[in-house]
Amino acid sequence: MSGALGGLLVVDLTRALAGPQASMMLADLGARVIKVESPAGDDTRSWGPPFVDADDGTPVSTYFLSCNRNKESITLNLKRDEEAQVLARLVERADVLLENYKPGALQRLGFGAERLMELNPRLVMLSISGFGHDGPEAHRAGYDQIAQGEAGLMSVTGADPAHPQRVGVPIADLLAGMNGAFGILAALRERDRTGRGQIVRTSLLASVVAAHAFQGTRWTVAGEVGSAQGNHHPAIAPYGLFRCAGGSVQIACGNDAMWGRLCAAFDMAGDDPRYGTNTDRVARRDELTALLESAFAPYGPDELLRRLAEAGVPAGRVRTLDEVYAWEQTRSQRLLVDVEHPTLGKISLPGSALRTFAVDPAGTETETTRIDHAPPPVLGADADAIRDWLDGPPPQA
Repeated sequence: MSGALGGLLVVDLTRALAGPQASMMLADLGARVIKVESPAGDDTRSWGPPFVDADDGTPVSTYFLSCNRNKESITLNLKRDEEAQVLARLVERADVLLENYKPGALQRLGFGAERLMELNPRLVMLSISGFGHDGPEAHRAGYDQIAQGEAGLMSVTGADPAHPQRVGVPIADLLAGMNGAFGILAALRERDRTGRGQIVRTSLLASVVAAHAFQGTRWTVAGEVGSAQGNHHPAIAPYGLFRCAGGSVQIACGNDAMWGRLCAAFDMAGDDPRYGTNTDRVARRDELTALLESAFAPYGPDELLRRLAEAGVPAGRVRTLDEVYAWEQTRSQRLLVDVEHPTLGKISLPGSALRTFAVDPAGTETETTRIDHAPPPVLGADADAIRDWLDGPPPQA
């Protein structure tokens, strides 16, 4: 398999989204990922609607399809000794193992960290939990929306403080997966130096809190508790969604120079002391919003975006997802990949956020991004091939 991680073997015991997201990121970079599922399969195989019907009429979850490309699937009942032994043999050959069982559950199945490292001292192990692996609430199961609420994200999202709102994608899961993949790469680099593996731990709670950014220091340093403010930035103005004729646009004035250009483009007084600095504009956000929406009222979204672009003011529209995937800019960034699924035929999937390039001495770039993607696997489809491989000679070091 092509990619920077070609030659790495990843054994993925995770299900749902955080762990599968991490392993898919590794697979996109060329790692061989063997997804170990229970006989019933990953939970997300049953999450829907929507489902799409396979050739044999079996419903396939689009949720599962979103986070499992470029993987092989084998089913194992780890409570059965002979099947647990298959996992042990996989661990002996693996570079990386991922798990997102509740803390202590893998230990009870006979695969605690001590045994895993005994089987393979070079193993890098990623362990993802809901609320951390220690502390008074380590026992709690981790689900994205619960984590969004408990970690404070919902309190700063939504129309106003009275209406907390979840983010429209499972962002706690996705962030945990991204942090997990990042931690794995760091641990592999450490293994290059020491020859030994290590355990990487993250959680949904940690991943959301670590992403609080300015909302976090707003409290920890300034002593202010952030709250939901709808579609306007709490620390920058004008920065948000503004109504115009027949629709709306988003603008982002990140500095006073942009504000001056915006004023000039729409015949507003750029020297009005009420809006002279960003601090002034934030303090008068409501009246500033009314002023701008009055200036934008004669223009439809397309004309308004054209005028803003000419003025050098960052702006954009709010696209629906079908519009995003039809957008030529999306396609140009390889954010839509086509795969041939064994039972669904040709399907398109959201692509990787990463692109890689080789640069020769003359400065010429050659893209090395993986483009030969494999479809998400049918449950247990690769079991025979994986068992045959384990029965064969061990790979050369």
